[in-house]
Amino acid sequence: MSNPRYPSLYQINTRVWLTELSRSLGRRATLDDIPDAELDRLAGQGFDWIWLLSVWQTGAAAQKVSRTHPGWRREFEETLPDLTDDDIAGSGFAITQYAVHKGLGGEAALARLRRRLSQRGLKLLLDFVPNHMALDHPWVEEHPEYFIPGTDQDLARAPQNFVRLATRGGSRIFAYGRDPYFDGWPDTLQLNYANPALQEAMIGELVRIAGQCDGVRCDMAMLVLPDVFERTWGRRPDLFWQKATDQVRERHPEFRFMAEVYWDREWELQHQGFDYCYDKRLYDRLREGHARPVREHFHAGLDYQDKLARFLENHDEPRAAATFPSGQHEAAAAITFLAPGLRFFHQGEFEGKKKRISPHLVRGPAEPTDESLRGFYDRLLKVLNQSIVRDGDWRLLECHPAWNGNWTHDCFVAYGWELAGGERLIVAVNYASNQSQCTVRIPWSDLAGSRWRLQDQWNGVDYDRDGDELVSRGLFLDLPPWGVTMLRVSSPS
Repeated sequence: MSNPRYPSLYQINTRVWLTELSRSLGRRATLDDIPDAELDRLAGQGFDWIWLLSVWQTGAAAQKVSRTHPGWRREFEETLPDLTDDDIAGSGFAITQYAVHKGLGGEAALARLRRRLSQRGLKLLLDFVPNHMALDHPWVEEHPEYFIPGTDQDLARAPQNFVRLATRGGSRIFAYGRDPYFDGWPDTLQLNYANPALQEAMIGELVRIAGQCDGVRCDMAMLVLPDVFERTWGRRPDLFWQKATDQVRERHPEFRFMAEVYWDREWELQHQGFDYCYDKRLYDRLREGHARPVREHFHAGLDYQDKLARFLENHDEPRAAATFPSGQHEAAAAITFLAPGLRFFHQGEFEGKKKRISPHLVRGPAEPTDESLRGFYDRLLKVLNQSIVRDGDWRLLECHPAWNGNWTHDCFVAYGWELAGGERLIVAVNYASNQSQCTVRIPWSDLAGSRWRLQDQWNGVDYDRDGDELVSRGLFLDLPPWGVTMLRVSSPS
């Protein structure tokens, strides 16, 4: 398998995918029924990682909560106007066992799929949910001390955060899994990271998972950090992630960890063993629609940026096509996916799907494909397949006024890419709803003394420019609203 500096990942909602396959096959599909042609297509698009969402065993208790929770039910009906109970399997994050769901074909089917992926140079990413387990996880009976307990007073004071369960040891009150800013998730129970035995048990789960895939995406990874856990639960645990990542890599040295993380804890988790952390800040700044905060975001060092996962949508966020208007969507994608880091794409993003599918559902709505947007992503993926943006050196380029009073220069975000051997690429985006001009500072002094051809790989136009002028004055750009240019620098023929 290749290991590019900047790989690409594609997230698939496994249960929804198999539901679609089941309809075409006329029977219940498993992981074995995923066609080789689909895997060939994903490999041909240049992906390095496939993230299969929600493959682990879930249970009846969480499914019952999902089907009866009024707020969730309203959300599901907005997604599927013809919703039935069969569409609601329960959250894929309310796990009863880290074993492949029987309905997906079990662990043998996953192993066969992993081999098929590997034959095509694709690595497999799966979920790990550190914060909580399902209401009917076996540990509720076998190790109730692994969970945060509650009292009658807790239940009376905050019924949205605690639940009474009947167990073989008698009636017990447990805390729902939650983060400190929201009510609990009523289909889960909170794990107690202040208990060293629980930490060892969770590391054991991770080690077992690592034998079945090439990496994990860790759900809400910051919730088990000692200070966050203490703020939420009033007890301070030992550090978990450094121990966990170290012990897994002792057995599986090439195993990769990706963190879903917020609240500016990315750097901290990178230093506790995570290869990649969500870059939610970039996403939020792109949604705001102003270039300067986006540009300033890229001032961070590459030791940090190289370990960020850049995205425009995932299963938690609203669909990009519903969030970013046409034009801005394409500009935001160029900025996001031509930056350094892991390029993280989501099933349905390329087709312009607009309805987010909850992880509780196993069926998605029928939506038309936006052919224009699909064409855009086809072109973008071809650019992302080039060695210069997979293995090259990236830098943020300075954009200056093209003349006194040229305020629109502040609307640009521009990158320079360079590959050993002299290949260079300039990427510039006018991230604004107005026509904009600027002069881009060119950092390559060796361009002086020759003429150069700038081949626009995006718009199909070539320009010849004098190297002395490029180095001394910079490159003048004039782009339409949300305009994108990608200029390959080469000697004129």
